[in-house]
Amino acid sequence: MKKNVLITGGTGFVGKQLTQLLIANGYSVSVLSRNKKQSSTDITYYTWDVEKQIIEKEAVLKADYIIHLAGENIAGKRWTNKRKEAILSSRELSARLIFDILQQSNTKIEAFITASAVGIYGAINGRAICNEEMQAAYDFLGLTCQKWEAAAEPFEKNGIRTVMLRTGLVLGANEGLLAKLTPVFKLKLGAPLGSGKQYMPWIHIDDLCKMYLEAIKNPNMSGPYNAAITDDTTNEVFSKTLAKVLGYSIWLPNVPAFLIQLGLGEMSKLLLTGRRVLNAKIRALGFEFTHTNLEEALKDCLSK
Repeated sequence: MKKNVLITGGTGFVGKQLTQLLIANGYSVSVLSRNKKQSSTDITYYTWDVEKQIIEKEAVLKADYIIHLAGENIAGKRWTNKRKEAILSSRELSARLIFDILQQSNTKIEAFITASAVGIYGAINGRAICNEEMQAAYDFLGLTCQKWEAAAEPFEKNGIRTVMLRTGLVLGANEGLLAKLTPVFKLKLGAPLGSGKQYMPWIHIDDLCKMYLEAIKNPNMSGPYNAAITDDTTNEVFSKTLAKVLGYSIWLPNVPAFLIQLGLGEMSKLLLTGRRVLNAKIRALGFEFTHTNLEEALKDCLSK
């Protein structure tokens, strides 16, 4: 029988592509979604409501592996106090709901793999390079990622191999970061943000999905891993490279930081700060990134 992978948040940007990769590699996939969808030969859809703590238990009980992507989008809306509470609690409550079912039924899975983010190192600019041993920051981004990772601790304590992928900015076709930037840059209105010196650790969606597959297949993989390319890309470099791929050179001045802060409030830190990260830990396991050159990665995404 095929091994079954349950994906929470499986209808999102990463989840949809990851589902296809898993199927291509011989897995069956279950997806937990708020809305019931028509199942197919390789994908079974189940419903849940995290706020009401309602879930179709079969989704959890049939799983051999669980990939936990579900959670409020940290860049989705302005950070009001209510929005912050929702972001902080979303992955925590959903993970607890899944764990409770496993515990009540005395069922174990082979691995629990959860999304985290390089934001765990904080909304800070600087030259320091961050590996997985670095202490987490205590600003909102750092605390949010700590909460997400802490939600995986009960699985680990219960003897389940647990992996956290600290993801950078995901580059993919027609969704995510590029879906927001490309229309502006195509009009030749793109420009670096603020100083432009803030780092932008990025990863191609193909490589991110490959990392999730590696986390399933490799029994030696556990704990946190930086899921980003180590190439010191800054916002200015990223902006100029995207413009180059689209066939022009940036002519506009940098967008002033105060305008971004005025428009987005505290959430502007997502655009105006960024850390350097090191991916040596995952490479030490033999994992090889396919897309390591920013220009090539952008061309690949925009050609699809």
